[in-house]
Formats: sequence, structure tokens, C-alpha cells
Amino acid sequence: MIRPVPTLFALLAALALAGAVHAAGHAGHGTITLTPIGGFDHGGFDEGAAEIAAYDPASERLFVVNSEATTLDVLDLSDPTAPTLIEQRDMTAFGDGANSVAVHDGLVAVAIEADAVDANGVVLFTDADGTVLAQHEAGVLPDMLTFTPDGMHVVVANEGEPSDDYAVDPEGSITIIDLPDDRDPAAAAVRQVDFRAFDGREDVLRAEGVRIYGPGATTSQDLEPEYVAIPEGTLTAYVALQENNALAVVDLVAGEVTDVVALGLKDWSRLTLDVNDDDGVASFASWPIHGMYQPDAIAPFTVDGRGYVVTANEGDARDYDTFSEEARVEDVELDAGVFGDVAALQAEDALGRLELSTATGDLDGDGAHERIDAYGARSISVWNEAGQLVWDSGDTIETTVAELHPELHNVDNDESAAESFDGRSDAKGPEPEGVVVGHVDGTPYAFVGLERVGGVMTFDLSDPTAPTFAGYHNDRPIDAAADGPDGGDLGPEGLVFVPADASPNGRDLLIVAFEISGTTRIYEVGHAH
Repeated sequence: MIRPVPTLFALLAALALAGAVHAAGHAGHGTITLTPIGGFDHGGFDEGAAEIAAYDPASERLFVVNSEATTLDVLDLSDPTAPTLIEQRDMTAFGDGANSVAVHDGLVAVAIEADAVDANGVVLFTDADGTVLAQHEAGVLPDMLTFTPDGMHVVVANEGEPSDDYAVDPEGSITIIDLPDDRDPAAAAVRQVDFRAFDGREDVLRAEGVRIYGPGATTSQDLEPEYVAIPEGTLTAYVALQENNALAVVDLVAGEVTDVVALGLKDWSRLTLDVNDDDGVASFASWPIHGMYQPDAIAPFTVDGRGYVVTANEGDARDYDTFSEEARVEDVELDAGVFGDVAALQAEDALGRLELSTATGDLDGDGAHERIDAYGARSISVWNEAGQLVWDSGDTIETTVAELHPELHNVDNDESAAESFDGRSDAKGPEPEGVVVGHVDGTPYAFVGLERVGGVMTFDLSDPTAPTFAGYHNDRPIDAAADGPDGGDLGPEGLVFVPADASPNGRDLLIVAFEISGTTRIYEVGHAH
């Protein structure tokens, strides 16, 4: 762990107090363009009316999870410039609502949670027309699912979140559904994979950096699978454990978790970020804090026969009725032996307003923080098959938004940009949440949805050890009310890349489901000239 000396802390604080601004000289306007060509309004604001989407090339249909209506919305995408609603399929007959959808060769799989906080959910299988083919039991709170690249298995991340009062804390788990040769889901075999082999190893895992900190929780209770990525040509699943700042490695053949890998911490003393939401300016500076990567969406890709995972490092905190880890730097005790002049550091015009975790950071248990752990890394990262970090985008996302769209600096997604300017600087900044990898003219690109400021940022992944910025598209209005008719597309969550050979118009498409605005937007992907 790198700990700058107190004299450096004082210098960094002085820089921030002076409003030092870092100019992103690497930004440019990029090589990839996104041109909006069509869209659909699912009819709700800030209720999750459009969350996760999946496209079926054979039927030219788009399936969108609509949490507000508790439906799976089916859109006709045969003309991507004018998507139309075919039907809204009621999911309440199968549980409390859909959380995720995936499609492979016309087979649709939907993850549906149960009503009770500790009850197992289900995976519903239908054809493109909605005929129910089968349903199989999953774990508690199936939050995301995906097909393996060959389409022969469905892998489900069962998050197992606790009740609001933390009286019930279900185990997180993975469900593997093995389809037969004819891919008839009614004849599928189902395997439930748990983390119980890691129970009793809590202290060892914590020492490695895995965040296990729920009240009285075992490892299997505390780990909360969020998202699954399966690189091409493998039968290994990588599962994001967001709150735990870790990845689980799952052998899909053996049906077991082979490893839980801590993702480590990001040293912000070597980079810049804006930590103050109250000064109304883009005040970039270096600070003695550490970012927890805590990815939400993760996506697989392969370069030169080697598999990688790219993560959108959103960050997330546990905040329940009887347990919360959220606090501001100004509200905790800092170790003066590590941080020097803590009063200056904790001032509101310095680091005081930044949100941090109280669950970690007090390394010796004396009640004072020797480390400041902030949520998320405001970045995307690339990890190899061993779960090792090979590249991180550093401060590129936040500084690039400030350079290309300064009026959108750390705005929020449920207020107008003008009203919420700088409003997320104390939290997780732009909040990269969704990510998908698509190949454009043979080159792999990561398309990253920025949950708070909006828009999609693109990175060229052709060299996994040194990806490059390739573009940023955001046509969000500045002054329009977020909940009004001109509020724009807000809160990108689910992203789908449709390659030209599977696209209804023969061109590469990017489809984005916007959770806050409740809209789905179709973009044509091109090259800048």
C-alpha cells in the first residue's frame, strides 16, 4: 500500500484549495462515432422502465426489462429508425419482476426474482414469440444472466441481498443451466454453485483485500454476485462481486468457484479527481485516497487468443436501515500520524465532503482511519484471466467529460444538467456502470455507459495493456427538466452491440437502455472522418 508522507498530503490539499484543474490533453474527439437513428419511450421517469436489453437477429426483436411496468417489453427492430412495441409480457406470473434478459439463437432467458427476500428466483425460457418453454429454479435474487458464447449454458448471478433490517442475509450464488444438444430448455440440467467452501476463511480473504463486512455474515452470505462475463473459447465465468471489490472465478465444467480474487485499490495520489460537490467548479487535484474498483457490468473479449475482462468501475455502498457504511471524510477520525494536518484535509473546501466507507480503512482497529476508501474508481479496467489488473483508464473518463462537455461535469441523472452541475463530485463522479465489447472493422471496442453524466464513452481495446480513448457521445440537454419531454436520454444501464452481419440494416448498431428516462436508443456506429 502506498502512503504519501504527510508533507505531500499538505501539498495536495493546498492544490485542491487553490482549485487546481487538470486538463485532459489525451482526450481529443475520438475515432468512433455514435449517431442516434431511432428510439422508444417506455413511458416512465426514474422507475427503471428500460434497464437491460437483448437482441434476437432471427426475429429482429429487442427485449427490454421494464421494471416500472413489471414487464418484458418486446420491440420490433426490423426498422431500427422506428422501433415499435409488439407487446409487454407480464412477468408477475413468474415472480416479483424481471432483472435481466439474454437471447441466443431465438431462445430467450429471463432472470426473475421472488417476492420474499430469502426465496429463490427462477429463470424463464421462452421463444421469441413468448411461448413459455421452461422455467428453472435459480438462487436468491437472480440479478443478471448470460449465455455462454456457444449458447449451450446459461449462467446466472444470484445477488442474495439482505433484508432492509439485515435480519435476513441470504447467500449469494451462481446458477448454471446446461442445455441438451437440441437446446430444449425443458430438458436442461440445473446446477447451483455456492461459496460455502470459503466459509471460515473470512480473515484470510479480508487480508487479501476481499471486503467481507456485513454484520455477522459468513463469506457465502456476504458475497453478492453482480455480473457475469465468459470469454470466447472458454468455460470459465468471471463474476463481479461489486460490494466486495472482488471477482469470482467459476469453472463451468466442474460447477464450482475456484477462486475469489480481490481487485485491490486505486491510488488517487498519482491521479486527479474532483472530490467537492459544493464549490460549483471542476476542481481536479490529487488526493491521499484509495478507490475501490467495485465494478458493476463486466464484459469479456479476446485478443491474440488470450481472454480478458473489461470492467465498469461504478462503485457501490451498503446502506440499510440497521447498517450503513456511508460517511463523509469530515465525519470520521483520521490518523494524524498518516495524514498530517487532518483538520486542513477534512475541511469542506478540501477533502471533507468526499464519501468514504467506514467498513474498511481503519487498519489497526483503533477507531481512526489510516486509509480513505472511496467508492468506485471512476474508470474502466482490463483484467487478465488470472484476475490481475493489466490496465486502468485512470482519470480519463472524468477529465474527458470536463474537457469535451464542461457543462456536464459530474452532473446527476435525475435533475437537469444545469441544476446538478458538479453534484456528483463528492460521490462516484460520472459512474461508469454498463459496458459491452463490440468489433468494428475487426477492432475490439469497449462501449461504456456513464450512469450519472450520461452518454457513452468508447475505448479501443486492440492492445489490452494500453487501450486508447476512441470517442464520447452525449447529446443530453443542459437546461431542460430531467423529467420533462425534452429531458433527453438519462441513466444508461444496459448496452447491446449488434454487429453488421446480425443487424437489421446491415450496419453496426449500439443499443442503450436508459434507466432514468425510461427510453431505449439505437445508435449507428461509425468512424470519424
